[in-house]
Amino acid sequence: MRLDFASLSPLDAYRWLASTVTPRPIAWVSSRSAAGIDNLAPFSFFQVISDEPPTLMVNVGNRDDGSLKDTLLNVRETGELVIQLVAAAQVEAMNASAALLPYEVSEFERCGIATRAAERVAALRVEGAAVAFECRLAEIQPYPRHAPNCHLIFAEVLLAHVDDAVLDAKGRIDPRKLDLVGRLGGKAYTFTRDTFELERPA
Repeated sequence: MRLDFASLSPLDAYRWLASTVTPRPIAWVSSRSAAGIDNLAPFSFFQVISDEPPTLMVNVGNRDDGSLKDTLLNVRETGELVIQLVAAAQVEAMNASAALLPYEVSEFERCGIATRAAERVAALRVEGAAVAFECRLAEIQPYPRHAPNCHLIFAEVLLAHVDDAVLDAKGRIDPRKLDLVGRLGGKAYTFTRDTFELERPA
């Protein structure tokens, strides 16, 4: 099969990219509006892009009607966010938080998701998240610039919370204990508990 992306509709292009570039980590992003309304939403166009400074990138697409999502509005207002990784035990809560709710409704409250206070930012943390990164906004880039349909949030990591239960005897992450969820195409997801190791060549 040969795919000429110039001839594909945006929806078809998305489906091919989302079903082939897998598995994708999921950023479970919590934010707080300037008015104090807490928001929580998952995004699978997400990655670490720099270690100096430590920076994560989350792609927040516009809604189908072209309006901006609550996460983007909040981060733009306050310059703060928390990015949690999604473990297997949190799949249902993560999926519930993806519901389209009015701006003034908190996903934490509507979905019954427990919270913890963050230390460096006002946004709440997800209780029980194995890893949570407290971040400040570094930059927001609309993309593509001539007619943006998404915004890239570059988030500098200030502080990370890592559950001791996911560490090995040397105090490093054990991926089997971390047991994260990855996004595949369509409705499909995967777990990261099945792992193997390779030695990099000299």
